[in-house]
Amino acid sequence: MSGQMPQVRGRLTPQRPLADLTWLRVGGPADWLFQPADEADLAGFLAALDPAIKVFPMGVGSNLIVRDGGLRAVVIRLGRGFNGIKVEGTRVTVGAAALDAHVAKRAAGAGVDLTFLRTIPGAIGGALRMNAGCYGTYTADAFVSARAVTREGQIVALTAQDMNFRYRQTDLPEGWVLTSAVLQGPAGDPAALEARMAAQLQKRDETQPTKDRTAGSTFRNPAGFSSTGQADDTHDLKAWKVIDDAGMRGARLGGAQMSPKHSNFLVNTGGATAADLEGLGESVRKKVFQTSAIELEWEIMRVGEPAPDGTQASDTL
Repeated sequence: MSGQMPQVRGRLTPQRPLADLTWLRVGGPADWLFQPADEADLAGFLAALDPAIKVFPMGVGSNLIVRDGGLRAVVIRLGRGFNGIKVEGTRVTVGAAALDAHVAKRAAGAGVDLTFLRTIPGAIGGALRMNAGCYGTYTADAFVSARAVTREGQIVALTAQDMNFRYRQTDLPEGWVLTSAVLQGPAGDPAALEARMAAQLQKRDETQPTKDRTAGSTFRNPAGFSSTGQADDTHDLKAWKVIDDAGMRGARLGGAQMSPKHSNFLVNTGGATAADLEGLGESVRKKVFQTSAIELEWEIMRVGEPAPDGTQASDTL
């Protein structure tokens, strides 16, 4: 990417490989990686940046496949200046880079129930953008307001109406970077909230491949809602169930595998390329459609370009 980059106080790195910044550990380089010092640094940078240059806000890469050819964009990754957590009454003000699990723990310690965030991988910015949810509670249910910097460098306040939360999606415009949010939860006894989170973690570790290199759930549930965690939860339209029905639990492509433990988790077993992972996911979608006429939608975001040499996924299924 040619052209002069704006002056910044944070870190601006050219041709930065992204594989080590994603949970799946794949992906080529970004033209630039920008780690702003604070919100003002970010706003100044975006205001001065050539409008033709694409911007991609990236959290901790927990729900992301960056393709092997990398990203022709400025990737913006928020760090230490954006991970504060402050509790006042039942309201919790959080930076977009604060990890969901940390927010849940800090809130619980102060007697605020945001326990649904405890087992959600990633940071608050991604939870807001994707309306992440667990056990029947969604980010939208706790949302009060948020702040973002627009692609033009304006700092804006966002309401729930602006966000237009839906299952696993919102209306945040492309190139806007969420910087903080105010969340609110019911009051609760800290010890009881801690116990609930411990139980959630135990259940997650029993049912999900938490020790493997994954990116959380691969596909959205066709039912259009997340698991409630209740005994009467139905499974007919769960992504894992239709993948099982298609015979794709444990399916492999190169170094990629659908987890034998939970078939809606895509695993890098070691040495997988982004093409392996995305190719396996597409094979699963095709097989599920053939088997049950259901078109699975990706929950993992896939961005960037394929490898420049045209290398596709490994041939070995």
